[in-house]
Amino acid sequence: MAATILIVEDEFAVARGIQYALQQEGYEVTVARSGEEGLDFATHQAPDLVVLDVRLPGMDGFEVLRRLRATGSKAPVLVLTARDDEVDKVIGLELGADDYLTKPFGLRELMSRIKALLRRAYGDLADAAGGRVIRHLDLLIDLERRRVQRGQRRIALTATEFEILRHLASRPGRVYSRRELLELLRDYEALDQDEKTINVHVSHLREKIEDDPSLPVFVLTIRGAGYAFAER
Repeated sequence: MAATILIVEDEFAVARGIQYALQQEGYEVTVARSGEEGLDFATHQAPDLVVLDVRLPGMDGFEVLRRLRATGSKAPVLVLTARDDEVDKVIGLELGADDYLTKPFGLRELMSRIKALLRRAYGDLADAAGGRVIRHLDLLIDLERRRVQRGQRRIALTATEFEILRHLASRPGRVYSRRELLELLRDYEALDQDEKTINVHVSHLREKIEDDPSLPVFVLTIRGAGYAFAER
């Protein structure tokens, strides 16, 4: 699953050029033409990275950045400034931008900055852009290398815990009964026939990936039905 990138830019030619370059690299790209539209998308869809122009009609880029950080978003933000203005750069960084580029800029430099920000934010899992990687908020699951990470913290899971997470996260929102999970895992590892075994493994999994296991945001309990991974 490729990294998702939001471009907030009102100049059509600039936005289209960046979008095309990123799509050629395998990223999933969304373009917003105003600060309001960009903030709404970033708040509800949680992109992996935001490319944000400072000079926007209506709500400017600084206000978008301020409000985005106020929501608790830690997604990397690359600010675009229209001129070589130290004030814009300083304000952007103080408000929580991770990097900046001054227009006009080369697409090669832009791509280099974006890849560096993704690596810095998500570690080596970011190198699997376009590969079998599942991202939700700051949780990353590398299906091929069987690695799990939250932010820059690597999480060690048992084989069974990883398989449960893999099955659930591969189909967000799909409810799996305990019996279904038991059947899916039986060929992978010999488990006790008691469905309560699944509860124990899910409990251990939550202790490792959730901030508060009693209030999970990733692996959800569907009362009377089973478990599901949160929809994005």
